[in-house]
Amino acid sequence: MNPTPDYIFDGGDMDCGSGLILLIRQHMLQTPEGGVLELRSQEPTVCVELPPWCRLTGHEHLETLEETPGHWRHFLKRGVPAPAESAALEADLARARDYEWRLRVRSTGNQEATVYARNFSWKLGQPASFEERDDHPSALESALGALTADLVNTFATLCRQRGWVIDEMEATTKGGLTGVLAHLGLAEGTPSLARVDVTLFITSPAAGALLRETWEEARRRSPLFQTLLKACSIETRLVIL
Repeated sequence: MNPTPDYIFDGGDMDCGSGLILLIRQHMLQTPEGGVLELRSQEPTVCVELPPWCRLTGHEHLETLEETPGHWRHFLKRGVPAPAESAALEADLARARDYEWRLRVRSTGNQEATVYARNFSWKLGQPASFEERDDHPSALESALGALTADLVNTFATLCRQRGWVIDEMEATTKGGLTGVLAHLGLAEGTPSLARVDVTLFITSPAAGALLRETWEEARRRSPLFQTLLKACSIETRLVIL
């Protein structure tokens, strides 16, 4: 027989390294001491990482059930008094606020640089390219791709947390510079982004109003969107097919 939860929340496809632990601690405070918190998840790594986290933090991992393929229910028994849990949450929040993402970039060839971050490395070409084909994506394309992926993945996670089914999802992005010739040294001006247009196409049985509300929240919670919005014009559209 499954444990009876006192509190339930859905983590969607978040893993423990993307902020899920903060949400668990926050929701654990909504669970009475000795009570059961149910975490619903679509991220397989949580199955492995959650039990040792519980042992380290004084909570008890009761059971994990795969309700349907790719959908898990994790049951956690709260074992930490409210003051201690609140202090632990504040400590985690402080670490999150002060966290810095670090990388290094090495020149590795003609119009080529290699970026190293954590266990990843990838190659980028020149700042901006006018060719149809190159050996590596340009820095500008990488930035636009990162912005679009940020929006798409944030939206996808929010939809999964809310239970909205997305059958297909694809985004297209266009961007232009204020002064292309300034980048080439052929004119005065600033070679900054002038405009970015992002269109997200989805097919979903969920209600359009709910999807648009979720898209607006994704825009509010996207780090790169909110950063670039202060520097240039960004138009976004959600097209439900």
